[in-house]
Amino acid sequence: MAKIISTHSFRGGTGKSNTTANIAVLVAKAGHRVGVIDTDIQSPGIHVLFQLPESRLKLALNDYLWGNCEVEEAAYDVSESSIGSYDENKDRPRIFLIPSSVKTGEISRVLRDGYDVGRLNDGFQRLVQELKLDYLFIDTHPGVNEETLLSIAISDMLLLVMRPDSQDFQGTSVTAELARRLEIPDMQIVVNKVPPGMDTTLLRQRVEELYQAPVAALLPMNFEIVRVASGGIFVNRFPEHPMTLALKQVAERVMGRA
Repeated sequence: MAKIISTHSFRGGTGKSNTTANIAVLVAKAGHRVGVIDTDIQSPGIHVLFQLPESRLKLALNDYLWGNCEVEEAAYDVSESSIGSYDENKDRPRIFLIPSSVKTGEISRVLRDGYDVGRLNDGFQRLVQELKLDYLFIDTHPGVNEETLLSIAISDMLLLVMRPDSQDFQGTSVTAELARRLEIPDMQIVVNKVPPGMDTTLLRQRVEELYQAPVAALLPMNFEIVRVASGGIFVNRFPEHPMTLALKQVAERVMGRA
């Protein structure tokens, strides 16, 4: 059975997509078949991290949602650019990306007409089956809407990504309460962009007490990820960086090793 992981944040700018991409790569490198689906249809962008050029995006999640293709036809094998050396004749490791369309007209259509959220759920299950996935990561749209609730509800694990500021503390409380009502088996918090000098022991304690959920990692604010500028996978560029080591801890939790 594949494990489904949703990553979510109450608002944009938390580094949710970066976190999703890097953890997915680490899990794939551990020898697994991994899928990453970008359900942030209104503001897609995770394909940039996987260095998937727009010229290659012949089909996207939008095409599946509007009945123009099967969802697996919109999946792109990004193993070569994200996990490096692998044997293309073997099933594992592998990583597949299902992007959302970056075309202005198609984004406008979503905003105007919406889409069948039930079909999205069917797509998750079909991806797992057709791509023989061990793990499926769902990069959700920030905030709370019908798609977000669906993604969270079917997940085996929810990673809530937040920044240590008052707005995120308030907003994340809303999502955490919804997750508890949906009886998510495993909810964990990733605190991103922790500024230097902050008391991390006190921060961890405060977050865990407030949300009644474990902190999977405290990710430091750093200039290296700014320099990468979404132009690749951070853990590949900086394998010994403290942030990479912290992300590895999250990947271990995802795989049930910690």
